[in-house]
Formats: sequence, C-alpha cells, structure tokens
Amino acid sequence: MSLIHLEDVKKSYSNIGMVTQVLKGVTLKISEGEYVAIIGPSGAGKSTLMAIMGCLGRPTSGSYYLDGEPVDRMNDKQLSRIRNEKIGFVFQAFHLLAGVSAFDNVYLPLVYCQTPPADARIRVREILEKVGLGERMSHSPGKLSGGEQQRVTIARALINQPKIILADEPTGNLDSKNGAEIMEIFDRLNAEGNTIILITHDPKVAARAHRTIHIIDGLIEKDEINENFPEPDPGAERTRA
Repeated sequence: MSLIHLEDVKKSYSNIGMVTQVLKGVTLKISEGEYVAIIGPSGAGKSTLMAIMGCLGRPTSGSYYLDGEPVDRMNDKQLSRIRNEKIGFVFQAFHLLAGVSAFDNVYLPLVYCQTPPADARIRVREILEKVGLGERMSHSPGKLSGGEQQRVTIARALINQPKIILADEPTGNLDSKNGAEIMEIFDRLNAEGNTIILITHDPKVAARAHRTIHIIDGLIEKDEINENFPEPDPGAERTRA
C-alpha cells in the first residue's frame, strides 16, 4: 500500500462566474521512505498539489488516500488530526513566532497533542541538536540567521514524528551556502528513513531527490528516477526521526 495515493485528482476555483482548473487529473503514488521532488514553473499547479497532499485543501474531484485513509472524505476536524499526526511542514517563509525561543517554537506543536510525550522537552533538545542548533535553542528568530531559522522549522516539523516531511521551496529564502546545508539535512533525514517530498522550481534542489515529478499546466508531464541517487545501505538501520 502506498503512503500517498492520488487518483485522478482535479482542483478548480470559481471567481465571478469564471472557473479556473488548476489540477486537471493527477494520479500519483508515493511509498514510505521515498525522497521525491515535485518541480514545475510558477502556475503549474505544484503548490495546489502540495496543499492537497498536506491536507490543507480538498480536491474538487478524484480520490486521495494518505496512509490508507480516505482524506478526500474527511471533515475539517479529521483533516486537522491527520496534519498533526502524519505531516511535518517546512515552508519557504519560516512561520516562526517572533520573540519566542527556538526551543519553544519547536515545542509548540506538542501543546496540541492530547497526550504530550513524557520526554517532550528532552525530545525538543535532541531534535534541535540533530539540526545543528544545540547551542542556539534559547535564541529567538530575530537573533538567528535565515539558515538557522529554517533549521528551527525543520526541527518543528519533526517533533511529532510524522510519516511525511512536506517542504515547500525550503531553500527559496536562503543563499546558496545555507541552501546547500539545509538540503544536506533533508538528505540525512531521508537516509534515516523519513519520507521527504520537496516542492521546488529549482532543478538543483530537485536533483537531490531519488525521484522527480515534473508538473506542467496541472498535469504530470514526467515521473523519473535519478539514477545517480545513492542506494541505501541494506545493513543500515532506517528509523524515522
């Protein structure tokens, strides 16, 4: 069973009597542990596809199963549960709380859990150390560089141990050096067993993934495997962060 399964998904918007069809019938399967880039130019439909995969929007028609659950039939409360339990988001705009420490920004999603883990504060420290912020966790976003802020968003995405990390243009606000360092974190997370889906317009970012899906005018134009992607070591332990 695929972790993500979209079947003939379409999405249209109506405005003053005009209908704009953004997704025109997308069928897609992604398995657990995959490292996938979805690439396309502005207006291709990739952000709309990301919103549907992330349970932030609903398809106009078609079906979507996430980890075997029929997402397209869920109400808002059920969608919220799915987002909190199964998806970690990393956005181009960091969406961090100003004036709040990196530690508390990462801890925040646990507040909405019905039963926060007993070792929650220990886990926050471990994840911040994992992304290289062990010495910066008491700093607020205003005292962190852009690259450090994006590391906080990655740590926050990981805190609930989601099945999927969904990253929308994760290097878009960073210079080349910080962008490369952030991509190295995603590489490492995937090697540890995390499912990574990158939304990007940058071929260099897409080339880091094992699989690249090209979307043009609301349709998948090409779905290809990166033959240069290193195969995982079968003897290595693969566990989600």
